[in-house]
Amino acid sequence: MIVAAIIPALDEETAIGALLEAIDRTRVRDVIVGDNGSRDRTAAIAASHRALVVPVDERGYGAACAGALAELAADVDTILFMDADGSDDPAEIPLLLEPIAAGRADLVIGSRALGTVEPGALTPQQRFGNWLATRLIALIYHHRYTDLGPFRAIRREVLERIDMRDRRYGWTVEMQIRALQLGARVAEVPVSYKRRVGRSKISGSVTGVIKAGWGIVYTIFRLRGSKFKS
Repeated sequence: MIVAAIIPALDEETAIGALLEAIDRTRVRDVIVGDNGSRDRTAAIAASHRALVVPVDERGYGAACAGALAELAADVDTILFMDADGSDDPAEIPLLLEPIAAGRADLVIGSRALGTVEPGALTPQQRFGNWLATRLIALIYHHRYTDLGPFRAIRREVLERIDMRDRRYGWTVEMQIRALQLGARVAEVPVSYKRRVGRSKISGSVTGVIKAGWGIVYTIFRLRGSKFKS
């Protein structure tokens, strides 16, 4: 496996250095940071830790991921996604890669619901949002996910067939739903989840929570009957 990590980031100078330092570069060859307009030293710190930093002017989680993906090397076959805020544990990267390496899965979601969540790491709004979204997916698409966690790995060939379109809050749920529609093999593994370093741009405000929640629910219903490129 040739693995690249995609890390969307916005003003994460207090967390991103330690995160990148902890990534095992014998397992993850390339690290690409989609810098979504940071006004602090996020980009400089990431570059000093051997990450390829891709400036992404269009705001949004999905836009930052897509901008970083555009710089993937041609020989990368597996893509890992994780947040830049220190909430995901790089030591657990092998847990996500193993089902793909063993040929059992095409998409592996790091499930916080199945793992250990540090007190205060998930707000009540986030817990409710995950509960609602996963049950809507089960109702409409007949598959029971436990989480929409951002810590995940996917085979590149499958991601390209999925043809991601969302540019904002619906990125993670779009990937999970379209993988089901494609007939890809999906799996979940328990992961731990720590309190993020600094204040969340989404869950840290009422407006952010409402926008994210609406974006996720809208995406769940929008994708019914969606088509794939051959």
